[in-house]
Amino acid sequence: MADSTLSSAPAASSAQAEPMEAEMPAGINHLVINVRNLEESHKFWTEILGFRQVGQSKRNPMRFYSGNHGGQMNHHDIALAENPNLPKPPDDWQMFGMPLAINHIAITMPNREAWLKQLAWLRKNNVKFQRRIDHGMTHSLYVTDPNGYGVEVLYELPREVWGENIQGALDHAEGRPTEGDEAFADDTDYPRFGKAKAPAAE
Repeated sequence: MADSTLSSAPAASSAQAEPMEAEMPAGINHLVINVRNLEESHKFWTEILGFRQVGQSKRNPMRFYSGNHGGQMNHHDIALAENPNLPKPPDDWQMFGMPLAINHIAITMPNREAWLKQLAWLRKNNVKFQRRIDHGMTHSLYVTDPNGYGVEVLYELPREVWGENIQGALDHAEGRPTEGDEAFADDTDYPRFGKAKAPAAE
């Protein structure tokens, strides 16, 4: 006879309401990308972009990397999985119209000063600046990885600049030079978008 002091898990209530919609996620936890050559991509994501390897798969050619999370490492922000059968990337990168499933991957620098230092490091290592854009919510540099994926290196503007009108910030894009000292010019007189207009009544 079962001990009467042991309690069993409560049965699910038949009266529990069915969910009416999906729960909103907190965000994207990590990204895994296929790469043609693991060693080549490892060098780019660590030596060029600054990520740290935190682990690797014992079953497949796959490595895991983290950014700096307040002095701590994450289990992984991005992982690289080798697939030598990937096609060779196009010679010239463009934001749109590329025969790649990934348009670009955006990585965040902790602040403006770190972003400017990263741009200088990329220039020192002869990484081609593909695009320099001042968006309404970020200031960004676009480069490419060895597989042809676009990589956006950015710092985020204060939320008070864009938080009340996300669409207005998304619509804003001011091109900057990609060569010479002008590529490092960064205007901190950020535009203000104000509150988004309420939709017109039908």
